[in-house]
Amino acid sequence: MSDLREAAMTSKAWPFEEARRLLKRYEKKPPEKGFVLFETGYGPSGLPHIGTFGEVARTTMIRRAFEVISDIPTKLICFSDDLDGMRKVPGNVPNPEMLREHLQRPLTDVPDPFGTHDSFGAHNNAMLNRFLDTFGFEYEFISSTEFYRSGRFDEVLLRAAERYDAVMEVMLKSLRDERRETYSIFLPIHPDTGRVLYVPMKNVDAVKGEITFDDETGREITLPVTGGNVKLQWKPDFGARWAALDVDFEMYGKDHSTNTPIYDSICEILGGKKPEHFTYELFLDANGQKISKTTGNGVSIDEWLTYASTESLSYFMYLKPKTAKRMHFDVIPKAVDEYHQQLRAYPTQDAAGQANNPVWHIHSGNVPESHMVVPFSMLLNLASAAGAEDKDTMWAFIKRYAPDASPETHADLDQAAGFAVRYYEDFVKPTKTFRAPDAKERAAMEDLASRLEAHDGPTDDETLQTIVFAVGKDHGFDPLRDWFKALYEVLLGQSQGPRFGGFVALYGVDESVALIRKGLAGELS
Repeated sequence: MSDLREAAMTSKAWPFEEARRLLKRYEKKPPEKGFVLFETGYGPSGLPHIGTFGEVARTTMIRRAFEVISDIPTKLICFSDDLDGMRKVPGNVPNPEMLREHLQRPLTDVPDPFGTHDSFGAHNNAMLNRFLDTFGFEYEFISSTEFYRSGRFDEVLLRAAERYDAVMEVMLKSLRDERRETYSIFLPIHPDTGRVLYVPMKNVDAVKGEITFDDETGREITLPVTGGNVKLQWKPDFGARWAALDVDFEMYGKDHSTNTPIYDSICEILGGKKPEHFTYELFLDANGQKISKTTGNGVSIDEWLTYASTESLSYFMYLKPKTAKRMHFDVIPKAVDEYHQQLRAYPTQDAAGQANNPVWHIHSGNVPESHMVVPFSMLLNLASAAGAEDKDTMWAFIKRYAPDASPETHADLDQAAGFAVRYYEDFVKPTKTFRAPDAKERAAMEDLASRLEAHDGPTDDETLQTIVFAVGKDHGFDPLRDWFKALYEVLLGQSQGPRFGGFVALYGVDESVALIRKGLAGELS
């Protein structure tokens, strides 16, 4: 057994814990289908969003962890529920008027308002595939329309007709009285209008595999449940899909968790083995409200990637998935710096430490080297003090601080410098609030400027931090945290930041002295 596999078998990292739980499923004999199947589901009524990324990223982390502890092959499928009827016209598409006449038709039968694909469903599926491919996910795509209409789902649909009463019993327990009267697990697709119908069944013929119902006009219609003439309601579809595909693992948000017993029961009634599940907590916005793609609160994936790397987003997704987390713009700098801290730690760790390090799971074991010789939070302070409007301004300071660094050799730092300028302009600059120092702070800052001016020794982070530290101590700041808080509030218009000695080293001693004198003269506030 390799050191990594041995470490993975006891690792407290949640992907390895989930992988070990999944491995127990096949302790006695390997899967008959020859591989372990991971699934993620997608509703293609809109564009992929940050939740889509999180679900596929986290599932991939567990998949890769499983591949370390087992020799059983794995597969990940992304299932698009594109046979679902279009319930409303999205507000963010061109030509919305052309869609109104197609309400309740399957998304793959609705014309594409963008004019680039055979249907609206095909357009959104293409967006999903492009989205997943951009991030390098390895997956197999399955269209619900193709799944139903090609006959791949026929066996399970016939079984659903045969065991209709048992599946209905599970569903009816979860419904309100008025809903029970009209509910059916089957949604027929009208042979003339092509609309997905929500109608009660008059008869389900298990022998013939047919259903009989009245359409909206009162006309009685009989259809086979096979061949894409009928789709299942979404909850039965969930369990039926698990049974049809023999899914071994699926994760979903806490809002689905109350449905887990329903999904599991239907899967087992239809002859499948319920998969292992993982329920993650939902993301919250700055005000603690659940993030919704409808209301647009919180951070979109495009917004995150405007200010930070994909890897930093993956790092944020890795952290405590079973804990609700605020996902707003102010979490981005912290995520970037913590990600690079873990990258720097990785080469120094043994197999057990590496198995517990988030970057192993983010990079599937192929962990790159960090070249971030300046933390992102420090780059933000530099952008603030220097009034930087582009990367070139930032690099003038960075190269003096780290002469061996360059955009060519430190690509991650170069990218971060550009992100920092953008983030500073959009989020830091509008909220900066400078203040004048009080008498005690003024005396200490005058002393600091004098000591820095007189200093002719090394100008590394530690030496300069020692000078700043000594001034605060000599002027009676207790706790010293108040001294550093005063420096940031007076000189940078914010209440916190990284080590001030590091900032002086990066910005320059002479420049820092000039900044202090401006702050004392009231030129900043």
